[in-house]
Parts: sequence; C-alpha cells; structure tokens
Amino acid sequence: MGFPNFKSKHTKDSMFTPGEYMTYLKKRGKYPTFKPPTGVIFCYQRKLMEYILKHHKTTKVDGFNGEMYLLNETEGKIAIIGKFGIGSPVVVTLLEELIAFGVKRFISIGTAGTLQKNIKVGSLMVCEKAIRDEGTSHQYVKTGKYAYPSKELTQKIKLSLQKQHLPFVSGSSWTIDAPFRETVAEAKQYQNEGVLTVEMEASALFTVAKYRAVELGAIFTISDSLAELKWIPKFHSNKVDNGLEKIYKVAVDVLLQE
Repeated sequence: MGFPNFKSKHTKDSMFTPGEYMTYLKKRGKYPTFKPPTGVIFCYQRKLMEYILKHHKTTKVDGFNGEMYLLNETEGKIAIIGKFGIGSPVVVTLLEELIAFGVKRFISIGTAGTLQKNIKVGSLMVCEKAIRDEGTSHQYVKTGKYAYPSKELTQKIKLSLQKQHLPFVSGSSWTIDAPFRETVAEAKQYQNEGVLTVEMEASALFTVAKYRAVELGAIFTISDSLAELKWIPKFHSNKVDNGLEKIYKVAVDVLLQE
C-alpha cells in the first residue's frame, strides 16, 4: 500500500477549497474584518507570544484559530499568530486560510532539536530544506524526500541575521508529526546524512506554500538534543528564550522588506 492510500491523489481536484471556506465564513458573518497583512509570522511557543505582547504594542484581531495580533510598530503590515497548537495539520490549515484571505508571505519561527553535536542549545538555524516525514505534504504533491522554502525569503533571512551580527547555521531539517515516535535508528541515519535538526512543521509548510505560489521561510532556535542518540531537553533554558526573541526580530525585519 502506498501513501496516501488513494493512488495519485495529488493529481485530483479538491472537493472544496480554502476560498470556499472563507466564503462560508463571510456568509455566516465570521469573516475577518481587518485588512490582510502583507506578512504573517507563525509562532508555536506560548512564552514567546507572551514576551511579544508584553514588549510590543499589538492589536488583537479575530477570524482565525488561535490568537492573532497585528504589530503596531509595522503599521499593521505584519501579524503574528500563535496559541493554535503544534504540528503540520493545524498550521497548514491556518496557512491555507490565510492565503485565501490574501496573505502572500510567511515565516515560521520556533524550536527544534539538534541532531549534530556541534550545534548547541540556543543556536539559530535557517532551514534550507526539510525531509517530508509527516503526512500532510503528501496530500498535496507527489511523495518525495524533501520540501524547499522560498529561495528569496530564505536569502533575506540569512542577510538579516548577518546584518544583526547573529551567528547561525543553515541546512536541512527532519520534519516528523509524531514526536514520540522519533527512533534512535532514524536519528542516527539522519545525523550521518548531515541533517541538522528535527521539528514538526517545516516540510508541510514549504510544500503547501509552493503549491499555492506564496513565499515561506523557517528559522529555528535549538531547544533540545538528540545528538547523543538520547533525548536531552533544554526547553527551560534562557538560551532558548533568547534565541526565540532573536528570530522573532529577524522575521519582522524580513517581512517588512519589499
């Protein structure tokens, strides 16, 4: 049996589209009433959202799952959305709705586990490609090993990090949507391949963004390690908090660029 179960599913039309769903919301009086921002930041860590709300002036807006805020310092051009959960299915659903709403540029910021011993907690990582070990991306395009972000947006992320004198690494990530089924055998294989990190969303986001012809990039900070072929969690570290704050500022800087 192949995956998805229905052979060549990616060649078939969807039964209904994100645009039709947004039309349904409009008929029900639930359609967002604010102007679509030019860029949206996906945020997975509640602590980072709380930091942003404490240190930046924002305007809360409704219409999407989770909590969404326009950043006043960007005159509402950039929004951040969080508290919607984690994993590929939930964030891709949001991505689809936001694209149908009119948003064209996205950056996903969050934590990742390192697979390499030389990458330490709090380090910053720019994702250049992601292994499609989640189920969502395979519903959109033919099954393959990698998904890729926007080249232009990824380059702008790197330039912004350099401009702000923030050290970073760049390379590939392993995206898996079953974190409690990461195995030593897999971690060892991907470590040997030179894969840098493991996380839950990048490959699906990259795939759907390309499918819908919008720009999307991803930046991580390291929160835990599988590099010793055992799990070493450091989510509580101040280095993780500092790393998240840094990549948030980079995301805003990049999305403000024309």
